Amino acid sequence: MRARRWITAVTAGLLAVTMTACATSERGGSGNGEAGGTFVFGAAGAPKNFDPIFNDDGESFRPARQMFDTLITYKPGTTELEPGLATKWESSPDGKTWTFTLREGVTFHDGTPFDASAVCANFDRWFAMKGAAAQSQMIYYGDVFGGFAKNEGDASGSPIYKSCTAQNPTTAVLSLNQFKGAFPAAFGLTSFSISSPAALKQYDADAVSQSGDSFTYPAYANEHPTGTGPFKFESFDKANNTITLVRNDQYWGEKAKLDRLIFKIIPDENARKQELAAGTIDGYDYPSPADYQTLKDQGDQVLIRQPFSLLYVGFNTKNNPKLKDLRVRQAIAYAIDRESLVRTKMPEGSAVAKEFVPPTVAGYADDVTQYPYDPAKAKQLLAAAGATNLTLNFYYPTEVTRPYMPNPADLFSAMSANLQAVGITVNPVARPWNGGYKDDVQKAGKHDMHMLGWTGDYNDAGNFVGTFFGREKAEFGPQDPAMFAELAKADAIPDPAGHAAAYQQVNKDIMAKYLPAVPILTTGPAIVVGPNVQGLVPSPLTDERFVTVSKN
Repeated sequence: MRARRWITAVTAGLLAVTMTACATSERGGSGNGEAGGTFVFGAAGAPKNFDPIFNDDGESFRPARQMFDTLITYKPGTTELEPGLATKWESSPDGKTWTFTLREGVTFHDGTPFDASAVCANFDRWFAMKGAAAQSQMIYYGDVFGGFAKNEGDASGSPIYKSCTAQNPTTAVLSLNQFKGAFPAAFGLTSFSISSPAALKQYDADAVSQSGDSFTYPAYANEHPTGTGPFKFESFDKANNTITLVRNDQYWGEKAKLDRLIFKIIPDENARKQELAAGTIDGYDYPSPADYQTLKDQGDQVLIRQPFSLLYVGFNTKNNPKLKDLRVRQAIAYAIDRESLVRTKMPEGSAVAKEFVPPTVAGYADDVTQYPYDPAKAKQLLAAAGATNLTLNFYYPTEVTRPYMPNPADLFSAMSANLQAVGITVNPVARPWNGGYKDDVQKAGKHDMHMLGWTGDYNDAGNFVGTFFGREKAEFGPQDPAMFAELAKADAIPDPAGHAAAYQQVNKDIMAKYLPAVPILTTGPAIVVGPNVQGLVPSPLTDERFVTVSKN
């Protein structure tokens, strides 16, 4: 698993009663549906900082998306690409050269101009980033661009980025050492937002330091994030746990309808629900599926995203030799009643996953090997493999809610009962998500079987199967080098049709030949807002923008 999906936001204390009263008075808006007013969003945790390149979690990205723009963005409510700071883009046939035609008349929040030189300054900054601490925090850059001008610390890999040239103020040309299937979609990732070069320099943006497991970020990341987005940074009141953004009246696109956008940090989900009912916040993310009807009954709008998340159970073939036998892994796949899980444990809109790529992604294959619920078949395969006495240390996380597993304990209990019904002994091992689970599974590989998942970042098959299985990990133990090679080959094909066809074959082979995990279900989590909120478009990428939001 990539670190982004491992990391949950830093929790913080609830606001004082006096701040609640203040927020109540601020959130009223104009009262007549016109532009203006304040929108208060209940955030689950505090952002790590506000410099997009150093972030990899949703609670950090949410405010950043409102302040920054990317070259390419995603059409609201979809995974489709549309112009951002670039009005158009084109690639050379080999996929190694990308030419961006840029918007004119755009300025950063500090008043400096956005142009091709600014674009290249950002790409050069990321590539030339110095210091092991800074490089270690650039999770997405490492995943997409492979390496740095000088790899330090744990950073490794051959750089994909080569250079950036400002041909003229409105034309930036990006040169790569090799094609990567993530492009062009990855140019829309929030991590690759364009910052003001002047502000980066003025506030010493690259000065990240580390002490033990703690990181210290410079003034740019904490106090002066400077993008081109529809909202500008005003303050982060850590004493009262509120982030305040204000409308950017010089925004190049449609201006924000709100005067102010406040993120109020409320770590407890039940407290967020209560504050929405009380009217002290206007919305929050990932409501429990069990609360959907209650929220609707009180007049709130439960906006369900299109499915782009996937839950799987994975096998660690290192600790348990019997799991090296494909027949044993297939038996487990047949033993799990995924239809029942979706029907009884998941919210509306969820579905059984046939493979490790959602149906909307190019590279999805309709004709993969399937493993319908068949306990008799599972028992036959276990007997044929000499594994009728199989015992599994089955890890599941606690103290966490993820889009693809809203209640991990419930999902574990159902799957554990399925496995025991075919004669498998299950040793349940529960660990807190941030207090042992990630370390035991991701780093130490102490488990035999585990639950994990993924919410896609962009519409490319490599963002799913490449992220899951593209390299050897402690999560799965030793894997077949042939699978790594097949994934790398598919990712390196620049022709879209050939790229998709190669990933279709990869998906077929993963399900038939390798089966390092079992895809369980795909789902779209909800975001909830009050009855007087208009204009919020739920995104399958959890890429919601508040520029269109208003209140009446």
